[in-house]
Amino acid sequence: MPDSRSLEDQLLTAATLSEALPFMRKYAGATIVIKYGGHAMGDADLADKFARDIVLMKQVGINPVVVHGGGPQIKEMMDRLRIESEFIDGLRVTDAATMEIVEMVLAGRINKEIAASINRVGGNAVGLSGRDGDLMLAKKLTRTKRDPDSNIERELDLGFVGEPQAVNPHVLEVLAESDVIPVIAPIGYGAEGETFNINADTFAGAVAAATHARRLLLLTDVAGVLSRDGELLTRLTDADLRGLIEDGTVAGGMIPKVETCLTAIKQGVKAAVIMDGRVPHSLLLELFTSHGIGTLIGRN
Repeated sequence: MPDSRSLEDQLLTAATLSEALPFMRKYAGATIVIKYGGHAMGDADLADKFARDIVLMKQVGINPVVVHGGGPQIKEMMDRLRIESEFIDGLRVTDAATMEIVEMVLAGRINKEIAASINRVGGNAVGLSGRDGDLMLAKKLTRTKRDPDSNIERELDLGFVGEPQAVNPHVLEVLAESDVIPVIAPIGYGAEGETFNINADTFAGAVAAATHARRLLLLTDVAGVLSRDGELLTRLTDADLRGLIEDGTVAGGMIPKVETCLTAIKQGVKAAVIMDGRVPHSLLLELFTSHGIGTLIGRN
């Protein structure tokens, strides 16, 4: 059947592909770790475009590694089972019963859905968690809080909330040499066999560092790091970000994302990008265009 698009549209497509070629060469053979979550994961059309972008990346010689979240889906299941969630400083307190649900939702339903969506559009994805192949050794996350009245610090018990202790990238290195795309749920294992729930941004940063990734891409529900006037800051260094945190420009939930990026860069990742996953084909716009789409955080 003849292509119904105008010649101008077809020429534009050809020009876009031609302009993308240098970037495809630049990233050929590189590992790109993508943290996938937020609105992009909950919107069917965006999810389909995300899957197609991941397959295209693999087809042009890039090694994409997808790490996903699932907070809203966990909340939905907890509500359905009438289990109350407690949060301390934005972190879900995870007892043994809650951990079973978290693992079921993250490593089960969501993980397999994302892998299946990539496979539907021509990829070869496999779902994993940090427990598979001893990928992510975790330890209990500790937090302290100072009592405003007594000024005494006390340790907060978050249950089975963990943080990365060591990453064994062997299974990912094997997959990088194949046509398989890993999709990873942010679940880790403890030294005593425990299962830990790990923040997906933090998990992705640790994986990026262990695999010497060229880029760590954090898909969010905002354009990136914004100035006080709401303008997108397209490129920042460690010193820039420290100043923005100190003066309150970077605050709230953006701080842990920025800290994850800075830690990954210190551990060898070339650069990290905080970007808007709600934009269709955001991955391609970031990787294959000269202007990118989000806030790139680099060493200098």
